Amino acid sequence: MSAKLHGRAAEGVPRWAVWAAYATTLTTLPSCVWRIAAMNFHAPLLEPAKTMVRGHGPVVFTGWWYVLALSVVSEALAYLTVGLVSEWGEVVPRWVPGLGGRRVPVLAAVVPAGLGATVLTLLFPYALIMSGLGRMLDGTPGSGVITHGWQTVAFAVAYVPLAAWGPLLGIVTVHYYRRRRAPGGFTAAPR
Repeated sequence: MSAKLHGRAAEGVPRWAVWAAYATTLTTLPSCVWRIAAMNFHAPLLEPAKTMVRGHGPVVFTGWWYVLALSVVSEALAYLTVGLVSEWGEVVPRWVPGLGGRRVPVLAAVVPAGLGATVLTLLFPYALIMSGLGRMLDGTPGSGVITHGWQTVAFAVAYVPLAAWGPLLGIVTVHYYRRRRAPGGFTAAPR
């Protein structure tokens, strides 16, 4: 098996699982690009709010660095799904001090991935519905994001893919669990 950008695919991982893992990184990318373009580069993707939306609560983080950090962290978290289909998701890479070369306990990967998949599957569709209704997550009218016409389409194109992040992570997590827990290893269909 040849080395890939993410290392090597683990033994017995079918192609569909690798594609699903990589697709998780693509679900977050459009929103990251939209967020950075709109907030950091002031692209005309939304109308700035003139006042704080009633009930918004305190704004803890602001500034260009927050938007950039949020985008990098969300993309990095999505990329962790690739570990569920890669060798580095089964054996800790040798360069990691103290843990390098040890097998990754199945539940150490499955529990956080499963919790993440559950939260993402519930959160993003709900958030998109509330945003579409012009409401904040708690149901308060006014979302703070003001878009019109093509801006609304651009916002939807950027954020609707997030609804697939949780289900894709869930599918890859179940496959990882079944493959790692199967006696004698998971037998995958030929690639």
